[in-house]
Amino acid sequence: MVSDLIRLGSDFELDRRTYELRRAGRALKLERIPMELLLLLVERQGQLVTREEIIERIWGKDVFLDTDNSINAAIRKIRQALRDDPDKPLFVQTITGKGYRFVAPTTAVQPEAPSAQVSGKAKAPTGGRKRPWVIIGAVALAAVAGSYFYLHRGPKLTEKDTIVLADFKNTTGDPVFDETLRQGMAVQLEQSPFLSLISEERIQQTLRMMGQPPDTRLTPEVARDICQRTASAAVLDGSIASLGSQYVLGLRARDCHAGGVLAEEQVQAGRKEDVLNALTQIASRFRRRVGESLATVERHNTPLAEATTPSLEALKAYSMAWKVAFTAGYAAAVPLFKHAIEIDPGFAMAYASLGRMYGDIGDTTLSAESTAKAYQLRERTSDREKLFIAASYDLQVTGNMSKAQQTLESWAQTYPRDAIPHGMLSADIYQGSGRYAESVEEAEKGISLDPDFVPGYENLAFTNMYLDRPAEAEGTLRRAAERHLEIPDFVVVRYYISFLKDDKAGMEQEAAQGQGSSAAGDWITQQEAFVLARSGHLQEARNTSRRAVDLARQADQTERAALYEAAAAIWEALFRNVAEAKESAAAALELSKARDVEFGAAFALGLLGDSTRSQALADDLEKRFPEDTSVQFTYIPTLRALSAVNRDEPSKAVDLLQLSTPYDLAVPGSSFFGFFGALYPAYVRGEAYLAAQRGPEAVSEFQKILDHRGIVLSDPIGSLARLQLGRAYALSGDKAKAQNAYRDFVALWRDADPDIPVLKQATTEYARLLGQNP
Repeated sequence: MVSDLIRLGSDFELDRRTYELRRAGRALKLERIPMELLLLLVERQGQLVTREEIIERIWGKDVFLDTDNSINAAIRKIRQALRDDPDKPLFVQTITGKGYRFVAPTTAVQPEAPSAQVSGKAKAPTGGRKRPWVIIGAVALAAVAGSYFYLHRGPKLTEKDTIVLADFKNTTGDPVFDETLRQGMAVQLEQSPFLSLISEERIQQTLRMMGQPPDTRLTPEVARDICQRTASAAVLDGSIASLGSQYVLGLRARDCHAGGVLAEEQVQAGRKEDVLNALTQIASRFRRRVGESLATVERHNTPLAEATTPSLEALKAYSMAWKVAFTAGYAAAVPLFKHAIEIDPGFAMAYASLGRMYGDIGDTTLSAESTAKAYQLRERTSDREKLFIAASYDLQVTGNMSKAQQTLESWAQTYPRDAIPHGMLSADIYQGSGRYAESVEEAEKGISLDPDFVPGYENLAFTNMYLDRPAEAEGTLRRAAERHLEIPDFVVVRYYISFLKDDKAGMEQEAAQGQGSSAAGDWITQQEAFVLARSGHLQEARNTSRRAVDLARQADQTERAALYEAAAAIWEALFRNVAEAKESAAAALELSKARDVEFGAAFALGLLGDSTRSQALADDLEKRFPEDTSVQFTYIPTLRALSAVNRDEPSKAVDLLQLSTPYDLAVPGSSFFGFFGALYPAYVRGEAYLAAQRGPEAVSEFQKILDHRGIVLSDPIGSLARLQLGRAYALSGDKAKAQNAYRDFVALWRDADPDIPVLKQATTEYARLLGQNP
């Protein structure tokens, strides 16, 4: 039937626009399930409609309700409304044991026909369609007949709208449902490429703007305020109530501006164990009712128990873990994710989330372990979560950037409203491969999808810094501040913006702020140590670095402490303090055998000429990380080349570093918390050219380092490159430029500790270059 108005027999009209059955112009009371069943029978006029088809149409697959009695009750009410005798049916014929057939003639009434006209606007559904939000009592249970859904026939959501998900109201008295149902609903709705939920980060930012504490309960009223402030379209709130031994789940979407109901649904679960399945069902039906295509609902609709866990207790722990992560920090959430895994060892997303927590606090080893376990269990997740786990696995376990990029691009294509893949592409892929224009583009895409997407601002600020554009980085942080966005990482960015601007007062201000933060105290302290080491204030740098190590260990951040020790080993080796470099390298390896720690220690040992130990660590890295992009294209070639230089094979060193050339400007993983490793292939290549007496080529490599201050930042190779540049110019016969390069180094180290071996050697070389007696 094409028309919305259909004549049934000679006395009745069925109006699909107003959802009414009328006789002689008077609306007859017919509840939702009988009305849906009547519509189905009329659409299939003259055909057998089986009970299975009725169940799928009205309740969906895998329903856990008494559908037989519900169908019988609905048929009885249809016959009562149509005054149909079941023994001599004129409208609905029972086909025993199979189903029903609508046997009355039906006629489509054209819109211009008088009977098809409705004065004024289309009427809102009346009578049996209006329901209380939570059904209470046995009479209401009989009326709901196992499941209830009401859909306001007003505007549906569009692919540009966003939704605020409120907390579920739990009147059962059972705390296992607290937080759990909201998390479950979020998992279900996030499977949709069509819908877009306001992120938890954005909710937290908005609560701060409202002057509300981070643990504020998201009642429908609070959620509506957030909805209006974020220019969202609707608030979605739910409820669960006990009905004897059974449960009734409700879901309602309201326009957060006009306040009207967009969609409202209730589903009954016969047992506590059926609640997660009921939540799956209610979410699926909601997605279809608000405008998502049936095709995408069917394609991306993993049941909640399969996408997360069949255990309500495990899901509750998981839900609480995420709440703690957003309100108290990632480290505080770790025990709760572990608890979720203890309850259900097959909970894939709990492992994946734990891996993310470890990764964000700088423990790559534990992150890889948890992520690898999630990858093994990834079939127990939704399509979106499979993409997240696959990308995380290639970034945190194998290190294969190419495969991770393919997954992230597929994720962004499948879920075009999701900002997360753009954030990961911007940081992990494009910063990690030195493709900064694409990094900027992906960061901006993430921000355009979610104006409060903190990783987008962080990535954009870091990328502008890497491009030596402090003003643009500063502008990015202003944009974030206008939206009241602040994370510990921003303190470090502001510190280095001040560094690039030679603003010592600004650096001191940011360092003081960072040291007052438990999340950034050790991190910012280590950056101060780097700056001190870079200018030759070595004793002070050592003391500051030890303080950073102590702070990291006190916070149980062992890998970060190891990275700081590795960084200290590198600058001691660069400055030719052999004993101190070996001591720091050993301390680093004692704390952790993580990928970046091993590289830092191996690089320091290689600089000292200890090729045996350096190459043993390189062999271990090559064996453990055969697919890792940074290891195979940066770390291993750099360490092998350094060993070749030590063996007086500079040409071989240059050949080995050909692999690294496309990644010369990349920011490796060691650069994030460790802030070392960037442009190390260029530094070793320059040393190889010096050893090969190829001055002009050496000049090019060391100048490359000096031309990219934003990437090198405070790493002491930035100051040593000045000295090496002087040596390269001297080798090339350009005395004037050699003197300028030496002068720059000496000026930077004008009040350095006087007993540093490399400073003594540089002073002697500079004096000779000036024709003076050293």
